[in-house]
Amino acid sequence: MESQPLTIRSWPQAILHIDADAFFASCEQAIHPELRGKPVITGKERGIVAAASYEAKARGIERGMRLFEAKKVCPEVVMLPSDYETYSLISVRMFEILRRFSPIVEEYSIDEAFVDLTGFRRAFHGPYEEIAKKMQDTIQQELGLSVSIGVSLSKVLAKIGSKHNKPHGLTFIPGREIHLYLEKLPVQKVWGIGPNTAAFLNKHGVETALDFARKDERFVKQHLSKPYQEIWHELNGRSVYPVTVETKTSYQSISKAKTFTPPSSNESFVFAQLSKNLENACIKARRHSLAAARLIIFLRKQDFTSQGVEIKLSRPTAYPVELFGVLREGFKALFDSRAPYRQTGVVLSDLKAQGNRQFDLFEDTTRIEKLSRVYQALDEIAGKYGKHTIGHGSSLPTKLQAQHEGERGDTPIRKKKLLKGETERQRLGLPMLHIKI
Repeated sequence: MESQPLTIRSWPQAILHIDADAFFASCEQAIHPELRGKPVITGKERGIVAAASYEAKARGIERGMRLFEAKKVCPEVVMLPSDYETYSLISVRMFEILRRFSPIVEEYSIDEAFVDLTGFRRAFHGPYEEIAKKMQDTIQQELGLSVSIGVSLSKVLAKIGSKHNKPHGLTFIPGREIHLYLEKLPVQKVWGIGPNTAAFLNKHGVETALDFARKDERFVKQHLSKPYQEIWHELNGRSVYPVTVETKTSYQSISKAKTFTPPSSNESFVFAQLSKNLENACIKARRHSLAAARLIIFLRKQDFTSQGVEIKLSRPTAYPVELFGVLREGFKALFDSRAPYRQTGVVLSDLKAQGNRQFDLFEDTTRIEKLSRVYQALDEIAGKYGKHTIGHGSSLPTKLQAQHEGERGDTPIRKKKLLKGETERQRLGLPMLHIKI
């Protein structure tokens, strides 16, 4: 029996999802035109594949694969260090292009965005298909990047569309055709549905996204929580999730981790890396006026096994000097001098708004106020002269040794080629692009 449409109107609203294809590797190919068409991977400094171009994927290379495995699978692979500064700059330019077509752009991640195109057909004198195609072509021409686009009535459907025909896909799911894209899509592939929920739905005869969309509303409300009820509505073409243009300012947690090579069993050096993680996490917390009530630290060995510890703090804070004591205690409980370590990391969790905190009778409010002024001054100096212009002594060893040494110590091109007036710490917000139009 032929499937029936889930909705009648084709375009009551138009939500677009854009997903850059193999973004980090594609950025490298845009910067280095000679690499186009070649198998390229990033993550050389970490010893594992962080991102792979489609040419590399076609030869069997997968994300997370160790470098020697990637080389074995594809001897001609081009291995590059990750250049996150350039990737971020190119991301900003991509989002700026999207805003030429609509002011309602939600930056979902560094390489993904949602755009609300509802009502813009008249402004562009054409259908949504033409607007999306022009958007895709503009990004290709100006940035040398391939992107996949999905357009539909809701965020969930638009995301299904962008994944439907990668790379460089352009998929439109109007209301009358929703069932055609859901009938063969496994329910676990729907954005927001995890393995546990998928397993539960499977037990109730729900195998595909279409099976879920056609479930009776009473079943959905009785057996599933609000997030999955909202996904059910979105699959049926009813937009529940708005495209949010505000910059994210609230966080459940803030994490900072860093990989270094060669691996080290030097206690001072490994702790220095952990201290720098803490400084970076606290900088971000202060930027958003947040303070952490819990601290999680972890150490990762060369064999990729990890150990961690969670510490409940006596009071919420975002000042590293108040955390170094418990950081050292947690570190000593985890550190094994016989083991080489390749990565350290911290997570600030149970975050509270700093401005809403009330002090108890036993807290030294004068000291806390002094710390507040000290770190405010440090943040102002960092804003003017660059991050970590002034740092804590415990992280000093990270400044005396390169983050990556030996064959993994390649420096990204953006740090090698400085423009006039730039320094190693302060550079203009411009990627080194060499794009042939």
